Amino acid sequence: MLYDYFKQRFAQVTNPAIDPLREGLVMSLEVNIGKRGNILEVGPENASQVILSSPVLNEGELELLLKDPYLKPQVLQTFFDIRKGLEGSLEKTLDKLCKAADEAVTNGCQLLILSDRSDELEPTRPAIPILLAVGAVHQHLIQSGLRMSASIVAETAQCFSTHQFACLIGYGASAVCPYLALETCRQWRLSNKTVNLMRNGKMPTVTIEQAQKNFCKAVKSGLQKILSKMGISLLSSYCGAQIFEIYGLGKEVVDLAFCGSVSSIGGLTLDELARETLSFWVRAFSEDTAKRLENFGFIQFRPGGEYHGNNPEMSKLLHKAVRQKSESAYSVYQQHLANRPVNVLRDLLEFKSDRAPIPVGKVEPAVSIVQRFCTGGMSLGAISRETHEAIAIAMNRLGGKSNSGEGGEDPIRWSPLTDVVDGYSPTLPHLKGLQNGDTATSAIKQVASGRFGVTPTFLVNADQLEIKIAQGAKPGEGGQLPGKKVSAYIARLRNSKPGVPLISPPPHHDIYSIEDLAQLIFDLHQVNPKAKVSVKLVAEAGIGTVASGVAKGNADVIQISGHDGGTGASPISSIKHAGGPWELGLTETHQTLIENGLRERVILRVDGGFKSGFDVLMAAAMGADEYGFGSVAMIATGCVMARICHTNNCPVGVASQREELRARFPGLPGDLVNFFLYVAEEVRGILAQLGYEKLDDIIGQTDLLGPRDVSLMKTQHLDLSYILSCVGLPKWSSTQIRLQDVHSNGPVLDDILLSDPEISDAIENEKVLNKSIKIYNVDRAVCGRIAGVVAKKYGDTGFAGQLNITFLGSAGQSFACFLTPGMNIRLVGEANDYVGKGMAGGELVVTPVENTGFCPEEATIVGNTCLYGATGGQVFVRGKAGERFAVRNSLAEAVVEGTGDHCCEYMTGGCVVVLGKVGRNVAAGMTGGLAYILDDDDTLIPKVNKEIVKIQRVVAPVGQMQLKSLIEAHVEKTGSGIGSSILKEWDKYLPLFWQLVPPSEEDTPEACAEYEKTASETVTLQSA
Repeated sequence: MLYDYFKQRFAQVTNPAIDPLREGLVMSLEVNIGKRGNILEVGPENASQVILSSPVLNEGELELLLKDPYLKPQVLQTFFDIRKGLEGSLEKTLDKLCKAADEAVTNGCQLLILSDRSDELEPTRPAIPILLAVGAVHQHLIQSGLRMSASIVAETAQCFSTHQFACLIGYGASAVCPYLALETCRQWRLSNKTVNLMRNGKMPTVTIEQAQKNFCKAVKSGLQKILSKMGISLLSSYCGAQIFEIYGLGKEVVDLAFCGSVSSIGGLTLDELARETLSFWVRAFSEDTAKRLENFGFIQFRPGGEYHGNNPEMSKLLHKAVRQKSESAYSVYQQHLANRPVNVLRDLLEFKSDRAPIPVGKVEPAVSIVQRFCTGGMSLGAISRETHEAIAIAMNRLGGKSNSGEGGEDPIRWSPLTDVVDGYSPTLPHLKGLQNGDTATSAIKQVASGRFGVTPTFLVNADQLEIKIAQGAKPGEGGQLPGKKVSAYIARLRNSKPGVPLISPPPHHDIYSIEDLAQLIFDLHQVNPKAKVSVKLVAEAGIGTVASGVAKGNADVIQISGHDGGTGASPISSIKHAGGPWELGLTETHQTLIENGLRERVILRVDGGFKSGFDVLMAAAMGADEYGFGSVAMIATGCVMARICHTNNCPVGVASQREELRARFPGLPGDLVNFFLYVAEEVRGILAQLGYEKLDDIIGQTDLLGPRDVSLMKTQHLDLSYILSCVGLPKWSSTQIRLQDVHSNGPVLDDILLSDPEISDAIENEKVLNKSIKIYNVDRAVCGRIAGVVAKKYGDTGFAGQLNITFLGSAGQSFACFLTPGMNIRLVGEANDYVGKGMAGGELVVTPVENTGFCPEEATIVGNTCLYGATGGQVFVRGKAGERFAVRNSLAEAVVEGTGDHCCEYMTGGCVVVLGKVGRNVAAGMTGGLAYILDDDDTLIPKVNKEIVKIQRVVAPVGQMQLKSLIEAHVEKTGSGIGSSILKEWDKYLPLFWQLVPPSEEDTPEACAEYEKTASETVTLQSA
């Protein structure tokens, strides 16, 4: 219950500069007004709480809390005194702070405010890092049994980014008052107001009050995104959850303030942290700082600021080396990397060999080494067509592997470029110097949660299929493509609409367990039995356990991605403070697989900030077989590190879809070829110095690594023993592991069907076939391999025959996955999850067995996540479906008689008709297509997620015709009773249907009707 007096106090705040915020996240301060005690205990004294509308407080709101007599708030200053010496000063002050907090809560205080605000700042009294202060008090009160008796609020100048807010809340703060950030907003607005008045006499559109509100709103949006990445719905669940991984803090710091968090490599002591804090603090008292704030270059490179691995000097040296094909220039590039400041874990290591050097001529050739190189999963859309194709051509020349990313691929790229007439011209800048046999196809084709561009033909034209569970730069979220980068070409490849932002939301909707992942691996092996399946994991604590499950699930490749990256489309909030070092992830994965006898089953690939042969050899010594290059590959093809990829304004057309900017693209495939050959030669040179002839010989040999002598105070206590430890070596050589056959699905029903002369003849000669066969629930991904054979020969739409196959019985998971046009599949019985996954065409009908004794429209006949990622075809289900029906559907039409939760989630096209009840959260994230849902008891509207779509009656004639024709087809195919009743009393039932439509540009009935017509014609054309 919210006290009326508190609401009145909020209403009485009159200072326009600190207007309280009344919308956003709801956060309950853990305080009980009155008797002190545990607020989780049931009792009248705990029935009342102070409710804040946001975890971000302004000064006015904090002042109200301070004046509340019931809370008995107490402000604890967070400064430490160094006048008696720096050593031990921070530890002593934290001890006093914790004791003061303990005493205050014991005496009835229910609100502790930890503050670094003071009217008199002194050089000898630095502020304690606020996260350290909050964490220490939080942990101390837990150990004292008092934590549930009081809330903690941080009043600090040290918090201005979403990550900082997330850390403070995650380690115990209920709310934060970022007074310096708010004051900065006010001063920024005041200074801009003066400038605008001087320029043109016009007042700025953003007021001081609005500037502060905008800042708080941005912080709250950032917090919501962080929570969503972690799968957490409520901020109260995030408060004190400590779901962080620590890099660079020692045991005494972690035990004091962050107890329970993982800190694999140790790091700073309290005294070193005090020294680091002081180094920043004293700058505020110099005359230069008082005149001008220093830009540390945390986001973009600034001379004299924070070191960036990808910096202007590095990119210029690399451009010179690859464009001039100059070994001496590459040597300068190598020297630049060798002299860089320590900025990644491998910079703290060096090679130490007990062998004598050998001549470079005895080392395996560069052409063998480059076959282990891959490029990162950069989607066509995140980067331009020219860049994407130049990278693919280069990797194909080398025998390495490029990665399509999650945006699909233009089918024109699957043929040799010299054979292609339409759509390509050798005069295009990035195609100059084409060689015979050059292709622009990506050897690795990615299957992400958005399933953009994933069609049967896409899958069968791959050498490897990569399931992107996560990526290092953006763990917990999928790929993000801003709407301005979704051109007509990109939209066509992704079966979406131009200008619509495209996001692959985590996780895959067919992966909610390791068993689900094993099923998706099975599905991909089914449709393309010649392609190895890789699974992309993010480097984090616990990755070894996940990797073991992946290996047992029959994956052929495991990719470990480090935190570096986020190329092409990632917003800043997604690539800062996200992911971990690949050095730790690779080490844990390699060691765990060896300990469990699984290492020989999989290829280990690693990527994340690779720039040189030194990086390759470091990864090899830690256990990797293959090596991925992302950002540096783009730099080699012309990227100038402008760091505006997400704005679509790349000045050299590397990461833009704007044609005038793409025309400036300077890269050639040969540039990237030159780079990788130089890297391979560097690898050969280091191997020769170490005395080894083959890369195979050092894979997993961590005894070749040792600590490097680095004269940095803050790295003195880092513990790299985990990386340097060795639990054994693979029993096979890396070459044996890499060359082993694709893991087989074993005997499957599709192989029996394809061995049938009638079926093989119908496929080969495009005949009409009618066949019936029994099916059991152990038969998984049935029809997937048949679809792959058809797609390989005819493409997604070229098959002119008809395979009319009826199955009798109970189908296992992924029944009728990846269907192509011409495949008409009927199931009499029932099916498990993922029916029609990825289907590109054809017809799928599911009906129950006759005379079963139950009402079909009241029974669930197919499982969850049906039609996931479908790009065409028609589906008719007599009965209900489970959750997430038609999730990420692009163009398929479907009729079903009821669904579970999340129906039509993330749809971008197609049409879905539901003739019965649906669960909650209908049409969440739906950006295209149409849905018609029968609502005969007025219960639908509260179940619809109206964030994007709008809901209206079916008034347009085109919509009525489309709805009726689909129901008629449903009745004809399934004999549906509910469908027949609707058609018999059409005038009665039509007003009971709701139509869900993503809003058009003009929110008018005419515009909606036009959109509806266009969508309907698109679906009809695709089906035909």
